[in-house]
Amino acid sequence: MHRKPNLPEKICPVCERPFSWRKKWARNWHHVRYCSERCRRSGRSGR
Repeated sequence: MHRKPNLPEKICPVCERPFSWRKKWARNWHHVRYCSERCRRSGRSGR
């Protein structure tokens, strides 16, 4: 059974996949835009 079913989600603008809240993003969840470092790098280059 999944222990944390009600975590907030966002859609990554680069890969267009949903990603869930992580504890390391707790303080700045409203600023998180990308699901991974790879998407962040390719998103800035104007992919």
